[in-house]
Amino acid sequence: MTAPVGLAVIGTGFGARVVAPGFAATEGVDVISVVSARDETAVAAAVADPRVDLVSVHSPPFLHDRHVRIALDAGRSVLCDKPFTPSAETSRRLVADARDSPGVHLLNFEFRFDPLRERTRDLVAAGVLGRIEHVVWTHHSAGSREPLRPYGWLFDRERAGGWIGAWASHAVDILRFTFGEIDSVVRSVPRLTVTHRPDPDDPDGPWHECTAEDGLSALLTLHGGATVTIDSTFAASATLPPRITVVGSDATLENVADRSLTVRDASGALDDLTITTPESTGDHHAGAMTAFAVAVRDAVRNGEAAPSVPTFADGLACDEILDRLRAG
Repeated sequence: MTAPVGLAVIGTGFGARVVAPGFAATEGVDVISVVSARDETAVAAAVADPRVDLVSVHSPPFLHDRHVRIALDAGRSVLCDKPFTPSAETSRRLVADARDSPGVHLLNFEFRFDPLRERTRDLVAAGVLGRIEHVVWTHHSAGSREPLRPYGWLFDRERAGGWIGAWASHAVDILRFTFGEIDSVVRSVPRLTVTHRPDPDDPDGPWHECTAEDGLSALLTLHGGATVTIDSTFAASATLPPRITVVGSDATLENVADRSLTVRDASGALDDLTITTPESTGDHHAGAMTAFAVAVRDAVRNGEAAPSVPTFADGLACDEILDRLRAG
C-alpha cells in the first residue's frame, strides 16, 4: 500500500479555507498541520515534522521567498501560492537555488484544472477555433469595495500587494498555458480606485493610504501574433460575471464565469461544444483546487510533475510578465 503524502500548510487564510480542505478530501493525502505564516516557531516545527513530504506555502507574497527556502532547506517538496515572489529577480534566484533540492517544486495555479479552462485549452490545441486572433478577458469584482475591505498587505505595494499579483497572475498563467508564451506587454494601466481604507483593528481611527493598484487594463501580444486585452478590478461598485472571449479564424469561444462555455461559428452555436457547470456553492477556487490536489499528490509521489502541473519555472515566467504590467 502506498504511504499517504504528508502535507503542512503555511497560512491560515486561503491556505486554511481552500487549500487544506482540498487536500484533505484527496485520497492518499494527510494534512498534518495548518500553521500561521506569522508564527515562525510553528512554521519551523511544521516543516521539520518527519511526517511531512510537502509544504504548501500560502503566506503573503512578501514572505514566500523565506518560507519556500525553509522548506527547501528541509528537503521537502514545495507548493507555493501565486504570485511566486514580489519580483522576477527574486523568483529567478529561487528557481536557481531550488534546482539542487530534492522533491518537486510547484506553483499554485490551480485554475489550470478548472474544467472549462481545460476544455478551452483542448479546443485551441485541436484547432477547433482555427488560428487564434484575439482574446478579451474582463473580470469586474466588488470584492474589496462592497463591503469595504479594511487595510492590509494586499493594498500595500511595499509588501507586494496589488491586484496584478492577486488576479493577473492567474490570468497570465492561463494565457501562457492555453495559447503559448506572451511576447509583449504593449500597454498596461494599473488603477487605484479606493485610495484609503480603515485600519482592521481600529475602524474609527485614521484611515491608511493605499499604494497598490486595485485594477488593471492592459494590451498584450501572444507568440504568433494574437492580441489580448485585459480589464479587471477588485473595487467595482458591483460584481459582474467574469468573461473570457477567444476569437479564432473559424469560431469564437465564450466562457462566462467558468460556468458556461459556448463555441459559435457563422452558423450559430455549436451545441455539442457547450458545457454548463453547476452554480458555485462555495469558494470559486474550491473545485479546481480539489482536482489540482490530485495532480500535486501524484507529482510528489512520482518525484516529477506532469506537463500540465505548474512549476517554479512557470511562476518565474509569470512574474516576468507581472513586472511589466506593474511598470505601467
